[in-house]
Amino acid sequence: MINFKLFEQYQTLLGYHAQLLDFPNKQTFKSETFKQIVDETQPSYEELKAFKAEIEQYSIIEVQQLYSDTFDFNKKAPLYMTYNKFDTQKERGQLLAKLKVLYEMFGLKMVDQELSDFLPLMLEFLSVANWNEDDRAIDNIEFVIMIIEDGTFAISEQLAKSQNPYYHLIRSLRKTLKACIELEQMNEVK
Repeated sequence: MINFKLFEQYQTLLGYHAQLLDFPNKQTFKSETFKQIVDETQPSYEELKAFKAEIEQYSIIEVQQLYSDTFDFNKKAPLYMTYNKFDTQKERGQLLAKLKVLYEMFGLKMVDQELSDFLPLMLEFLSVANWNEDDRAIDNIEFVIMIIEDGTFAISEQLAKSQNPYYHLIRSLRKTLKACIELEQMNEVK
């Protein structure tokens, strides 16, 4: 069960993760943005701090190359959360269509050239969708989080092996999402 108070508290942080997981540019890693959004009370503070420290060792060109090598040219760590999960294109297509309808249902207009399981898009949706007083919100937020949890697990494992700086960012995202889930549910899962 989603803890909506925590979820609302972390929506901006989820949007920040979306920004950091999109193709980097000069604005992506501004220290002012980090200071405005990230603080020591957040569950993913240490991971975000580690990511920031490592990524600052690179030039913007090197970060862009690292991003492409990590996510674009690596089939084991794609930012498309359902890419490696389905046996048939039909199954994946049905899930992509369901996500697109879900986004539109909560007021997010998708960009035509992006698939609905693209992680930055999913995080942007979680950060900006209007959930207040909508009975469908709980099940739909849980659905999106489940897809992200499942998709980022494999990415996390792959990036840990190669000691990639983006490992810290994926781990940060996973901690943030887990913080939004009621403790009772977490104990049931264990």
